[in-house]
Amino acid sequence: MPAKLVKTISGVRKAVQQVKKEGGKVGFVPTMGYLHEGHLSLMRQARKETDFVVISIFVNPLQFGPKEDLNRYPRDINRDKRLANEVGVDLIFYPDENEMYPQPFRTFVEVKELDEYLCGRSRPGHFRGVCTVVAKLFNIVQPDIAYFGQKDIQQARIIQQMVKDLNFPIKIKVMPIIREEDGVAKSSRNVYLSQSQRESACILYKALCYGKEKIKDNVRPTNVIKKMKEMITKEGGKIDYVELVDWANLKPVNKVEKGKKYILAVAAWFGKARLIDNEVITL
Repeated sequence: MPAKLVKTISGVRKAVQQVKKEGGKVGFVPTMGYLHEGHLSLMRQARKETDFVVISIFVNPLQFGPKEDLNRYPRDINRDKRLANEVGVDLIFYPDENEMYPQPFRTFVEVKELDEYLCGRSRPGHFRGVCTVVAKLFNIVQPDIAYFGQKDIQQARIIQQMVKDLNFPIKIKVMPIIREEDGVAKSSRNVYLSQSQRESACILYKALCYGKEKIKDNVRPTNVIKKMKEMITKEGGKIDYVELVDWANLKPVNKVEKGKKYILAVAAWFGKARLIDNEVITL
């Protein structure tokens, strides 16, 4: 049966309430659309583990800065519907901005400290926008399990913290990064890359693999990061950050310890496309 396209909050609530009344478990994948294999892998996991799969498609204006690509962000609802149907989604929540943010809108959600590092440093207000929309979506959909991709690792960590702090009765599952054959992480923003930029972009994953190996070999993090930056710059990438951070608090670290978990994260521009990627390292 094709996925039902619902544009109203009341319509989503009605459908979900019926499922829960019958004892069904609800899985949820929030997206901004222009679906790719990374999104679809989350939906397949939800299909395996829950009885009713809901996705949202909403390009959230709150998480875009004034110089960012809100209007350029790729959109194709017909393509998204087809892909969602192929993986067995039950309901697509496709609201407009007025449905999500009726004016005057005055309430926002912030997770302090975790939003100060990595992407938060160059994108002030971004994670406030993410947390606000995800909190709203969680209240609307009321899922049992919500699925996020590791590619947006800072976002996933911040959502985990928000769910814990605000007592949402939701399990957050962070699923592995889906990559192209050459290692480039799948992303809606990859469409912005020219052919030569796309070829250059695979250096991000190569640098991460190098870095992970060296960190595990106990090479000093500052030396590893310096080499990774050289690798990326040599291929034409303009670096936003290359950092090793603590999994728990996302603070940069200069020394690693056995038994701890870290994130080696990169962000770089290739042309007008800002790409992010990461590797999780457990020592």
